[in-house]
Amino acid sequence: MSRLTLGNVLKVGLVVLFLPLVAYLVLLIGGVKKKLGVILEGLLYAAGFTAGIFALDIIGLGGVLALASMGVSAVRSWHLRDLWLPARRRWWHRFTGAPSQELIEASPPPEAAVEGADGRAAALDWVGALAKQSRMRLPSNAYVTFERTHRLLGAVVEAERREPSRDARFEYELDAMVREYLPGVLRGYLAIPPTMVEARQPNGRTPNEELAEQLQLLAGQAEALHASRHSRIPAQLTTTGNFLREKYGNLHLNAFDSERIKEA
Repeated sequence: MSRLTLGNVLKVGLVVLFLPLVAYLVLLIGGVKKKLGVILEGLLYAAGFTAGIFALDIIGLGGVLALASMGVSAVRSWHLRDLWLPARRRWWHRFTGAPSQELIEASPPPEAAVEGADGRAAALDWVGALAKQSRMRLPSNAYVTFERTHRLLGAVVEAERREPSRDARFEYELDAMVREYLPGVLRGYLAIPPTMVEARQPNGRTPNEELAEQLQLLAGQAEALHASRHSRIPAQLTTTGNFLREKYGNLHLNAFDSERIKEA
């Protein structure tokens, strides 16, 4: 789909007009689209440009830093073009009712690389959208398994967002599932030509069979992570209860005994 639209031409024209401020463009894109990862990245370029112009010029390096910030911001703005320079719909889509959503990129968005819960959520949203877009290419049973895995991981990611477990091993496993294993299996299958998904490989399996087995394994791991994360809640409550009983239980009993002595 072409990006040559009146709106995009106006946007590019404004960028050229205000070219000296291009270091702030990534920050502007992130703010308008409400993308936390892009906002943080844009703040870095904006801070470098501002420091170069107003702070470091006294030692002669300010111009270099400012120009570097402008250049990197311009390049990254082009990489993020799908966010602010959307492609227009084909003319026949207006009559066929074809969906207006843009195609999901084959690679995760920049915000998916952000550490922590926000990055995990972005990565999971992306792989879920990619699977939904490619649903007609996936075997029905494999798609059902994928959806169940995606749903379980989403619940774990959201729980970690609300209350981080602070368990390095658990976070490593969750990151690997969300950022590597699940996307890797899906992208590996989609890279195979549709005419070859039923062809026997040297190991005797077809790509469809491999996909089904690998998704089942990932579903089992997702269930284990979900169970592990939610079993921590009652365990934490029990730990808190033991602490309170040890700290205040004896005080309560001593106070009760004292009242009985007074009454006697």
